[in-house]
Amino acid sequence: MDIVAALFFEDLDTNQVFAGGPTKIDLKGVHFSAAAPQEPPVTMAPHMVVLVREDPEGKGTGALEVRFLRDGEQIARNAQPLQVEPGKFAYRLVRAELPFDSYGTVEAHCSIDGGHTTVVPYTLVPGTA
Repeated sequence: MDIVAALFFEDLDTNQVFAGGPTKIDLKGVHFSAAAPQEPPVTMAPHMVVLVREDPEGKGTGALEVRFLRDGEQIARNAQPLQVEPGKFAYRLVRAELPFDSYGTVEAHCSIDGGHTTVVPYTLVPGTA
């Protein structure tokens, strides 16, 4: 099982192109930074989507782990089981409360069964939402 992409986003919509056909995923507001709603300290809870695919010869099960790190220190974690039909794609939604004492970046380290890690940054910048 592999991670195809991992992104922070604001809205997600799915629909089938035709009855029984492939599913289309529309992502809106994909971002890697956000304006702070107030001066830190502040807690942000961004939405993340992780797109995965299973090899046609794969077992179809695994575990997705997303560790949120700031300067190498884990500040949040999300773990969930995966079940993806061999040869197919799926997505999982991830959300964590991320405390910010100051502006800066948190990295989401995404992996399946402890394999390859996909790193996605989330940066808090000054401003209002």
